[in-house]
Amino acid sequence: MIDIKVSFPWTCETAPMSDAPPLFAAREPIFPRRVRGTFRTLKWAILIVTLGIYYITPWIRWDRGPNLPDQAVLVDLAGRRFYFFWIEIWPHEFYFVAGLLIMAGLGLFLFTSALGRVWCGYACPQTVWSDLFYAVERWIEGDRNARIRLHDATWDARKWRLRLTKWAAWLAIAVATGGAWVFYFADAPTLLVDLITLNAPFVAYATIGVLTATTFVLGGFMREQVCIYMCPWPRIQGAMMDPGTLTVGYRDWRGEPRGKGGIKRRQEAAAEAIGGGEAKARYGAAVEDKDHAAGRTARDGSILGDCIDCNACVAVCPMGIDIREGQQMECITCALCIDACDEVMAKIGRPRGLIDYLALDDRPPSVPGDTADVHPLGTASDDAAPSAAAADWTAQPVWRHIFRLRTIIYTFAWAGIGVGLVVALFIRPEIDLTVAPVRNPTYVTLSDGSIRNAYDIRLRNKHGEERPFHIALRADGILRIELEGEPDLTVDVPANETRLQRVYVTARPQDAAASQERSDLRFWVEDLVSGERAYQDTIFNGRGQE
Repeated sequence: MIDIKVSFPWTCETAPMSDAPPLFAAREPIFPRRVRGTFRTLKWAILIVTLGIYYITPWIRWDRGPNLPDQAVLVDLAGRRFYFFWIEIWPHEFYFVAGLLIMAGLGLFLFTSALGRVWCGYACPQTVWSDLFYAVERWIEGDRNARIRLHDATWDARKWRLRLTKWAAWLAIAVATGGAWVFYFADAPTLLVDLITLNAPFVAYATIGVLTATTFVLGGFMREQVCIYMCPWPRIQGAMMDPGTLTVGYRDWRGEPRGKGGIKRRQEAAAEAIGGGEAKARYGAAVEDKDHAAGRTARDGSILGDCIDCNACVAVCPMGIDIREGQQMECITCALCIDACDEVMAKIGRPRGLIDYLALDDRPPSVPGDTADVHPLGTASDDAAPSAAAADWTAQPVWRHIFRLRTIIYTFAWAGIGVGLVVALFIRPEIDLTVAPVRNPTYVTLSDGSIRNAYDIRLRNKHGEERPFHIALRADGILRIELEGEPDLTVDVPANETRLQRVYVTARPQDAAASQERSDLRFWVEDLVSGERAYQDTIFNGRGQE
């Protein structure tokens, strides 16, 4: 075997193939540390609300009257109907579902262009269930350090006990997840009894099994890999974000250079120069100012940034990345690193917000000079002051990043579709019809020379009671209409049902419609109880040029 290593433009030399990087790197397990803070609290609230909606919704009752399901949210595949509280969607009204899907896509574009991957970080099902599995894991095995020690330990009785307990809890959550899903497609109390008594359809057990397995594996063992390898959104987000998008970032002009060490109290004048009052000055910085903070002076006299390189932001990250290295595809902007960093900043008396939601184009002006002696927004010596440009600079307010032309266009498009769907929902008729001319044959010549066309009319009664519908015809000429199997032009349509009715329209030999190739006509349907009417246009086929 000949191993070749090529270097451009013109050199060629051999090298062992064993030096080549592997095509696939084995997964390194991630053990996020527990963290407390504003964003962690927000994530807990969203987790509780979203999981509560998912698990509880199928059990909410809603009285629709006799002969109709009393489940508030139900996808009735057998009846080809979708129920959502007082709203009932029929198959021909699928445009409502399509409109909601378009709104969901535009909403995702809107939030991503304004606030980055907030969907991924807070409300994505993979994130929500992974957070729940992490909580169970910490409760059983302990926090980060304890889980690392358990991972590295040999498989003794204690490790087997903890792992089996954790897996059992995960499996219970996964079964509940799969079970809750099937309740959306059938009456929940009835299906639950059938599942317990083993009388439920096979498809119900199969669906629960598949969803249980996927939840258990994806939430327990493939957490961050789903976001990195299986989900396309990390690769799409680049087209949705720009330098003005608010996302989780690191204020490197405050944090660099990193380093631990003693902090020498700065002169009060330095704090005054950057806008901090005497009562707010600590270590030469205003505690409330996230962007303007004088650099720390170590005991050896070197200038340091606010980052003490504690790696707390890395320890809490569920993706295992370092946000200080800049924007990365793996980052889901869960903001847990913000909580961890703010906690550290509070302990050392520095301004919060070293890691924060910020835009990439919000950076201070560069300061000329020796970077070893000058901090961008601070000083290297006790009797020096920050530069005027850095002291006068302020970041754009948050609302400027959110209310931009791009986000405004998304908002108007999203709201426009929503308003259109609401209007369509309220103006849709309670009766509906579709007319399908019979094409084989297009017309029939009767013994007396009359021309007859056949039509299949589908009548929909959306009321909760049976209604009589009267069918009428309007055309330029004289045409006779009759209903198959009915003595008159009135048919009864059951409540919340669809009826298919064959209708015959006949033109006499002397009528113009019989000799013309095509004639326009209109079918009218009237609800004899409410007086509501609906119509549809079609054509009558004659002899033409025969």
